[in-house]
Amino acid sequence: MPEVKSRPCFLTPGRLNPDYPLFVFLPGMDGTGQLLRSQTKGLELAFDVRCLAIPPDDLADWDELTETVVDLIKQELNKRPSRSVYLCGESFGGCLAIKVALKSPHLFERIILSNPASSLKQRPLLRWGSPLVRWIPDSFYQFSALVFLPFLSAWEKTAPSDRQALLQAMQSVPANTANWRVSLLSEFDVDERQLRRISQPVLIIAGAADQLLPSVDEAQRLVKYLPNGKMIVLPRSGHACLLEKDVNLFELLKNQGFLANILGEKHSISCQE
Repeated sequence: MPEVKSRPCFLTPGRLNPDYPLFVFLPGMDGTGQLLRSQTKGLELAFDVRCLAIPPDDLADWDELTETVVDLIKQELNKRPSRSVYLCGESFGGCLAIKVALKSPHLFERIILSNPASSLKQRPLLRWGSPLVRWIPDSFYQFSALVFLPFLSAWEKTAPSDRQALLQAMQSVPANTANWRVSLLSEFDVDERQLRRISQPVLIIAGAADQLLPSVDEAQRLVKYLPNGKMIVLPRSGHACLLEKDVNLFELLKNQGFLANILGEKHSISCQE
């Protein structure tokens, strides 16, 4: 994938599937768009996958990020207007996905939230400690990412190459950018009335072994207000569950009935061919 140097953009992690529905992945705090790597091959069976990449020096607020994502999706749809869109957000990207869905609900067929970081307010130590990041020397900040890694990933369930990718993604974000993005999460506020406006089917994936955030509690809270929300709990999964070896996002979506229409269409195309 090309290195991102200027403004947020979409990356294509695998092959192009222009006749398939669009799958848009919004990443966590790292913003690299690189950490869907273990899921891409499966998703390509039914989707044309795009990953949002946010430059490491980007300090856009929620409104700016939301507008950018909506514009990028519209650019994709201008090429093939009839395509349906699946929106998937992980952690920080889960919050952004909620903002995007509220901004342009007509664009999306389905929404997937993986351990959304909308529960940060329930972790006051993370909120209070984030301003201290700006005072940490860059060399120590890079080392602290290594110490923090076990809180993000279920170590024994993640391949060494994926653990290394996660570490590199974390270290790619400067301390001031990390502090800014934590501040955005601290300010994130979507109330019950707004959540009830999201009428699409929403699947919330929660890792029961998430050591960073109370993701199961947050999934239960969101499901109460989302009209067509449902949740699935992965009993031994951590925060970065989409990197874990035994988590297959395509199969999860299939088993939860999120691919019924798509797989039917693909079968018809195969028969015609």
